[in-house]
Amino acid sequence: MISPTPFSLLCALMLCLPLAVFFNSSPTATPVTISAVDAPNSVEFSGEVVDAHLRPVSANFTDKLEVGLMQTVTRLNLGSRGDAGVAEEDEEGDGVGDSPLSPPPPSPPPIRVDYEDDYAKLAAAGMVDSRPRRPFKVAFMFLTTGALPFAPLWEAFFRHAPAKLYNVYVHADPLTNSSAFSGVFANKVIDSKPTRRYSPTLISAARRLLAHALLHDGANSHFALISASCIPLHSFKFTYKTLTSSRKSFIEILPNEPGAYERWSARGESAMLPDIPFEISRIGSQFWVLTRRHARTVVRDRRMWARFKQDCTRWYDCYPEESYFPTLLSVRDEKGCVPATLTHVDWGGRVDGHPRSYAVEEVDEELIRRLRSERPRYGDEAVTEEESVMGNVSDSGLAKRWHPFLFARKFEPEALGALMGIASGVILKD
Repeated sequence: MISPTPFSLLCALMLCLPLAVFFNSSPTATPVTISAVDAPNSVEFSGEVVDAHLRPVSANFTDKLEVGLMQTVTRLNLGSRGDAGVAEEDEEGDGVGDSPLSPPPPSPPPIRVDYEDDYAKLAAAGMVDSRPRRPFKVAFMFLTTGALPFAPLWEAFFRHAPAKLYNVYVHADPLTNSSAFSGVFANKVIDSKPTRRYSPTLISAARRLLAHALLHDGANSHFALISASCIPLHSFKFTYKTLTSSRKSFIEILPNEPGAYERWSARGESAMLPDIPFEISRIGSQFWVLTRRHARTVVRDRRMWARFKQDCTRWYDCYPEESYFPTLLSVRDEKGCVPATLTHVDWGGRVDGHPRSYAVEEVDEELIRRLRSERPRYGDEAVTEEESVMGNVSDSGLAKRWHPFLFARKFEPEALGALMGIASGVILKD
């Protein structure tokens, strides 16, 4: 039997509208109750709450029925904001830029992680000096669930880098065999715990990496969170100079993003209150580069973490790793951040909830140069949803900013050979 599509269901239901009008002989309008406290973006019909964003709602019975039909189809089309079903990439939330058109993935299995034994290390890391020693080092923090598919490319990236200028840290699934990490990654796996999308475990993994790096080396001045599907776009020398010459963190901080309220209320309408009212909530890429001062701010935080570590009641709206860090740093020190990520990702034309993943046949010199040339999206250049859609810039002076992308994702593991073929002549040559 062929399953009906959302469109066919809508057509069938809309055909029932004339009958509904015919049998509705009562001229009395259905009362409408709007609750701005419990559901600021919803309208309640006799106890049934529907989304008020769908269309202007009147009290007429046929309007009520039409809104209900549209709501049904919208929920049938409700999309994943993550890479559903890609178990080997659980370290990537991939919520920013998602479309609501793809079907929701199956409900994930429950996961329980004990955070209590992290608190002693977090507390100790919060006491370190916020001023890094010289010479400054960049902490490259890899978040993965297994072996790193682009380890050979990263080996080439670090090959001629002075050891006194960087550190490498890896957070991997505890079940991963240590033999999966060799070369520059050997003995670099920190005490790790399981991670899973739609849960706060990706936040805790990043906090764990930050705490370890802060305690390990007082010279770590910048902390870059890197995905397993990520590659470098420049040489180590270029990357190091770009990061250490800045006194600010690079973290995407986006206000007024579509779906922001649904994410904020994914744990319940009042779960984030009073510490995180919706007005201060922000969204941004999971991958960032933080200064030592901001890394210490993250590990010292208790108040916001207490809200974000709660389980979501709507898991398909649950991407806490893309809200926790932007919200925290926006509140604590927004002026100390460049509100953009330096990790390139392509959401253009995507309607399935997945960012573009580059295949082996797409990898060439032109691709790398194009990724290098593109300009990051700055969160303070589109302060309203309308400006975000239209691409307007709130301050013409801000439009002159340009920071180079240092990393890019997502690349398919099979692309490694092609990437290595252009590594020395293109990727690692500036």
